[in-house]
Amino acid sequence: MIIEPGGGSVTGPRLITTGVCLVVQETPCSLAHKIRLAPNNVQATYFAKAAGTARFAYNWALARWQELYQASLADPARPKPNEAALRRELNTIKREQFPWMLDVTKNAPQMAIIQLGQAFDHFFAHRAGYPVFRHKGINDRFSVTNDQFRVEKKRIRMPKLGWVRMREALRFTGHIVSATVSRVAGHWYASITVDMPDGPPLPPAENQGAVGVDLGVTTLATLSNGETIPGPKSLRTLLKKLQTRSRALSRKVKGSRNRAKAKLKLARLHARIANLRKEGLHQLTTSITRRFHTIGIEDLNVKGMLGNRKLARAIADMGFHELRRQLDYKTALRGGRVVVADRWYPSSKLCSCCGYKLDTMVLGMRQWSCPGCSTLHDRDVNAAINLKKVAVSSTVAACGGEGAGPARERRVKPAPMKQESNSRQL
Repeated sequence: MIIEPGGGSVTGPRLITTGVCLVVQETPCSLAHKIRLAPNNVQATYFAKAAGTARFAYNWALARWQELYQASLADPARPKPNEAALRRELNTIKREQFPWMLDVTKNAPQMAIIQLGQAFDHFFAHRAGYPVFRHKGINDRFSVTNDQFRVEKKRIRMPKLGWVRMREALRFTGHIVSATVSRVAGHWYASITVDMPDGPPLPPAENQGAVGVDLGVTTLATLSNGETIPGPKSLRTLLKKLQTRSRALSRKVKGSRNRAKAKLKLARLHARIANLRKEGLHQLTTSITRRFHTIGIEDLNVKGMLGNRKLARAIADMGFHELRRQLDYKTALRGGRVVVADRWYPSSKLCSCCGYKLDTMVLGMRQWSCPGCSTLHDRDVNAAINLKKVAVSSTVAACGGEGAGPARERRVKPAPMKQESNSRQL
C-alpha cells in the first residue's frame, strides 16, 4: 500500500511559457512506492539499530557543522563545513570512537549526513528553516542506495540482514534509485524510489476540459460544474477516542511499560486518522485528475486560516495542503497542469456572469445576488467558476491568444510540478 511519501519525487511535463506558445518539455519521472514490511523480531531490532545509527550520525554532523562554522567565523582562513568533509571525518573516526556503527549498513550514517547537507541547501535557499536535531522515536528512518539492496517480488534484501518480507510487490518497473526504511506507529515501511525511463505510467486525462476547484470547511471541494465533495473529517469522527487515549497516556508513569503501550496505541490512532484523511483526499484528487486536464485552484493561506481558533481544527482536519500536493503531482503524471490563482484574487466576491465585484462579503454569506445582473450565486460554485476562468485564461495567455491581459492582471502562477509520490490509487 502506498500510504505517504517516501523520499522520491515525481517530475512530469514541465511548463515553459514563451512568447509564442506553451511548450511542454518532457523530464524524467521518479516515483516512490511505500510498502509495509513484515520483519521478524531480529529484523525489527536491526531496523531500530540502523535508524538509531542514522539519527546519531545526523546529530553528530549537525553539532560538528555548527562548531566548524563558528570556527570559520573566528578565522576566515578556515574552510566552511560541508557534508562531504563531514562524511570523510566520520569514516576516519568511527572504527575507534563509534565501533557499533559497523553493525549496520554503512549507508545509514552516510546517507544521514547527505540528508543534513540537503537540509542546509534548503535552508540557504529559503525553502525551509534551520536544521534541528533528530529525536528518538520521532520519524525513525534510514536510507540505503541501490547498490546495497535488492527487490524480488514480495521481498527485499537488506545489507547485513538478508531477505525481509513485504506486504506487496513493487508496482513500478524501472531503475531503482534508493530505499528509505521508516517506522510509523510501530510498523516498518520501505519507500522505494524508481526512475521511470518511459515517462509517467498513467494515461492522459479524459477530454473534459478545465475545472475550477473551490475549497471550504463545510464542503471540502466544490467544482465549477456544480459537484460538491464533503471532506473525510477523520479527526472529528475519532476525536473522542483520541481524547480518551491521550488522557490514558497522561496517567501512565514515565518510563513504564504501560506508558509505552499507551503511547503506541495513541500513535496508531493518529496514523489511522491520517490514513483515513489521505484515503479520502486520494479518491477526490484521482477523480478530478482523471477527468480534467487543466485545474484552477486558489492559493489558500492555510497558516493564516489556522489562526481562527473556532475553525482551526476543522481546517486542519480537511487537509488542504495535502489535497494541493496530490493535485500537483497527479496532474503532472497525466500531462496536465494546475493553475493557482493568487490568494488575493476575489473568487467569491466576483460575479462569474458580468464581472461585478462586491466590496465586502462575510464568511456566513453562502448566497448572494449580483447588483449588476441580478444573478443569484451560490458562493462556492461562483468561486469555482471564476477559478476555472482563471485557469482557461492563463492557458490562453501562455499561447499568446485573446485573454492574455486578464490572466496577467489576476496574477496567476503555475503550480510547481515536482512533487513526491503519495498515492494508493494514482
